[in-house]
Amino acid sequence: MDHVDRGEPWVRAPAAPLSGDQLKKLAALGSEFPANSGEVLFTAGAESYDFFVVLEGSADVVDRIGEPSERLVASYGPAEFLGEIGMLTGERARFAGVMRTPGRLLRVPVRRILTLVAQDAGLSEYILRTFLERRANLVRRGAGLTLIGSRYDERSRTLLQSFSLGRTAVRWMDLEEQPEAEALLRELRIPVTDLPIVLVPGRPLLRNPQPADIAAEFGEPAGAVADDGLDVGDLLVVGGGPGGLAAAMYGASEGLGTTLIDAAAFGGQAGTSSRIENYLGFPAGLSGAELAARGTIQAAKFGVRLHRNVRAAAFASKAGVHTVTCDDGRTFSARDVVIATGADYRRLAVSGIDDWEGNGVHYSATVAEAGNVLGRPVAVIGGANSAGQAAMFLARTSDPVYLLVRGPDLDHSMSRYLIDAVTCRPRIRVRVRTEAVGVTADSSVTGLDVVDRTTGQRSALEVAAVFVFIGATPCTGWLGNQLATDSGGFLLTGHDLDARAAGHRAPFPFETSVPGVFCIGDVRSGSVKRVATAVGEGSAAVRLVFERRRADGEGVL
Repeated sequence: MDHVDRGEPWVRAPAAPLSGDQLKKLAALGSEFPANSGEVLFTAGAESYDFFVVLEGSADVVDRIGEPSERLVASYGPAEFLGEIGMLTGERARFAGVMRTPGRLLRVPVRRILTLVAQDAGLSEYILRTFLERRANLVRRGAGLTLIGSRYDERSRTLLQSFSLGRTAVRWMDLEEQPEAEALLRELRIPVTDLPIVLVPGRPLLRNPQPADIAAEFGEPAGAVADDGLDVGDLLVVGGGPGGLAAAMYGASEGLGTTLIDAAAFGGQAGTSSRIENYLGFPAGLSGAELAARGTIQAAKFGVRLHRNVRAAAFASKAGVHTVTCDDGRTFSARDVVIATGADYRRLAVSGIDDWEGNGVHYSATVAEAGNVLGRPVAVIGGANSAGQAAMFLARTSDPVYLLVRGPDLDHSMSRYLIDAVTCRPRIRVRVRTEAVGVTADSSVTGLDVVDRTTGQRSALEVAAVFVFIGATPCTGWLGNQLATDSGGFLLTGHDLDARAAGHRAPFPFETSVPGVFCIGDVRSGSVKRVATAVGEGSAAVRLVFERRRADGEGVL
């Protein structure tokens, strides 16, 4: 294959090649082989692919290999390795790997890399950090998938939001603004009525994809154990945020047959956090994406059945067996259930703002959204930690960042360490007692109308995007009001149910009004909105599963 110059690579190589000791560890797990120039190592669309280390020569990772639009993603030389985090979390390959020059490679089966990551702390840290950095670069570049649609189409905005929450690298081509989008549709002979479409490297394109289509393409991690809905498992965890991942991991490690389902990517809202600074054991902080990736790999290590892009739609409980039916028709049954579905950020009640959700109005702040407003002013609405973290993250690349707070200060809802960081950042301009009342836009968001709640004076801010973090509503609609809730719809558990307890015993902590159904994290009434708290509740809930079974005279396993 003749490799021509296709511009600067999208992904940077690691800061340093693998050391001699690291190469020896990897060599013990794999096999060496010679490779010719142009030899394809893996193709786009492959469900799984091996871990390759270049020993001699050089290898490229290429987007749309063999097409006129072929583009270099990354190039690697001796003692460097190919791949990114999707290799470990079970995603299909989005690019092709090909030898640039003749050379020699080390091939290690991915299952052995997963074992290595679980057992070798030093090498695991190096590989994971490198993979996560590469994914972040891909998301910034919009490399991988291509979404074509209209910014005025709700289906397009929904897909954009979904890919953002799933930390999926996607190139957005707006039919209203980019002439090349229309040209590409003509080339593909796709009528406008089929929009939006998603172009997936190495796979058939998706026309106006429905949730089931997205689940089929981005659903099960490689090697996931299928549930046929007939067997009753020990533990079903609904929701794959930090609490749900912890519950699933601890359940499986204690010998429970455990299934974890999530409506999107594992990690939940925490997975979209740019930086978690106050999580014990990580003094330098870690990103939500890193926490989610580590948790997913750890859960898989203990044998958790993982199912992503599976949305719970209905709940039923009969004779001690609890069944969750999903929107794709599948059912999952278990003797005990942990609900960890979390909460969605409350929508901003401003006229016309719905038209721009996912396209200038966002409810998360990740590299995908930040990449669209580089060097431009933005507004963050909210006064809690999530808003502060978003402002800090966006201030790296946007200027200025207006942080709009309804209350008189930040002290009542934001952690002190974050207040200090926000107020010391020159690019962040905090405006208290300020409320958003309108959005201005032409072909994109151009401004935000605000009012001073003390004086009533209105003003306009010139911004290219609005990021909203103003509280949350619980994700409990799928339960059909079958579990007791507080006035806000959050699930009641433990001592809050003592006066309502039915049957022969009071509920355990984290147990809902239905015996054997537990609730943790943000969806629980009175929960503490912290990652560490959710992880702790997840592990505690598993211990209580065993206590419940003893109390109710059931066998533990």
